[in-house]
Amino acid sequence: MITCTLRYTIDPYKLAEFEEYAKLWIPLVHRLGGKHHGYFMPHEGANNIALALFSFPSLAAYEDYRERMAKDAECQAAFALAEKTRCIVSYERSFMRPVFE
Repeated sequence: MITCTLRYTIDPYKLAEFEEYAKLWIPLVHRLGGKHHGYFMPHEGANNIALALFSFPSLAAYEDYRERMAKDAECQAAFALAEKTRCIVSYERSFMRPVFE
């Protein structure tokens, strides 16, 4: 299993727009074969950092997701929302391997 970790720098004045964007992606990731673990919005501390975590069985499965996502109209609409609202300033993508009990 591989978990994609996204660390977003967001516009703190556009939290509602970012949350709308986030809520679009959770079912999209599920539909395209992943397991979304949710978005984590600022609460205490930094007001411009948000996180997202989602997993795939393998890096190859993630790469397949990326290809399918690029052709998917709903995914493109989600990207367009972020671009239109400018709620995301930047993001960093990392891949991690979960450790369970």
